[in-house]
Amino acid sequence: MDLLSVNAENLFSYINQEQYNLENLTSQSLSRGIDLYMEKNYKEAAKEFKRSVGLSFNSSLSADASNYLAMTYLKLSDTKKAIETYKNSINLNPQRDDIHITLGNLYYSLERYVDAEKEYKEAVKLYPSSDNQVALGMAYINTERYTEAETIFNKVLRLEPQRPAGNYGLGLIDSKKGEYDSAISQFLKAIDIQDDFYDAYAELGYAYADSGNMEKAQELVNFLEDNSAELADTLSRYMYKVDPPKMLYAYSGESTFLYKLGKETPVALLDSYLINPSTSKYFTMVFQFDKEMDKSSVENRLNWEITRSYRSGPGQAYNFNGAIPSTEAEIDKYPINVFYDTDTLTATVKFEISQNTSSDATIDPSHIEFKFTGKDKYGLSMNSSYDQFIGFSGVV
Repeated sequence: MDLLSVNAENLFSYINQEQYNLENLTSQSLSRGIDLYMEKNYKEAAKEFKRSVGLSFNSSLSADASNYLAMTYLKLSDTKKAIETYKNSINLNPQRDDIHITLGNLYYSLERYVDAEKEYKEAVKLYPSSDNQVALGMAYINTERYTEAETIFNKVLRLEPQRPAGNYGLGLIDSKKGEYDSAISQFLKAIDIQDDFYDAYAELGYAYADSGNMEKAQELVNFLEDNSAELADTLSRYMYKVDPPKMLYAYSGESTFLYKLGKETPVALLDSYLINPSTSKYFTMVFQFDKEMDKSSVENRLNWEITRSYRSGPGQAYNFNGAIPSTEAEIDKYPINVFYDTDTLTATVKFEISQNTSSDATIDPSHIEFKFTGKDKYGLSMNSSYDQFIGFSGVV
């Protein structure tokens, strides 16, 4: 054996030993970093992960160390460094689709959907698994590219019909498009495949709420309370937000207008002051709403109307649809002012009633109709079935 061969063998052995030593040091730093991470000592953990990456860029462990380092930066609320770390990890490990997915998920959580889409596309190129396809489909949904998203989720459904992801994604698309019946059908199919897929139950609840079926949505809230309290709470809050506001009732004790009195009631009976001819008196009606309202909308008097009821329901018409005498008192169409109490969710409507010159004015208080056409704090208009009140039958 010549001297050159011996030196080459020694050099090869030396290089292998050095690589082994670096791998060992890399592994040790990674292990220490993980221990520190689990102990929530994130600053020291970051130092170990950085050391692990720096010791051997080409090590099979470098990608894991980089991922842990990025996670640590997120714990330290340093999103910028986390993103940089994931990008560096991708440069070192260009064939790792999972790193693209992880970075994409971070962008997604930051609502940077275009950036997320770019990473998901790279992941799909490297490995077109159903999970990677689903991630890309979700990005398409959030950039309102529903056609591309539908293509993705139909493909997922063909690849893995035994998993709920395809139906779930198609349901999300239909919900975004306002096609709630179709969305409900897709979510039910997803639940049939996986009966503990609680996100699908929640989305089913959102679809019911958006379609106006609050009873079904509430059933989902009740179900989720026993299985996923957080999803139940979020759904309940969403229902409150999207449910059109309702006028619930009037307070008889706090209202000064005796709205239960019947036809041909002498105006003077409402207040003794009105026994005097040509006098006027202010009265109030206090209405209860079922949710938080827009204060400026409620207090805009032009959003209220006070009229005689001409409803066709049994007994709902003013004076029971009989002739109205010339002595009948009239009320201005719009109130004088309105006050909204944000604590009690009540509106106090102030208006005026006048006596005539002969002091024989009459009125039918139970058929004076109060109507409100404003909005709640979320900008929703009133539920048209609960936006009017007459003393005879209550809210109509």
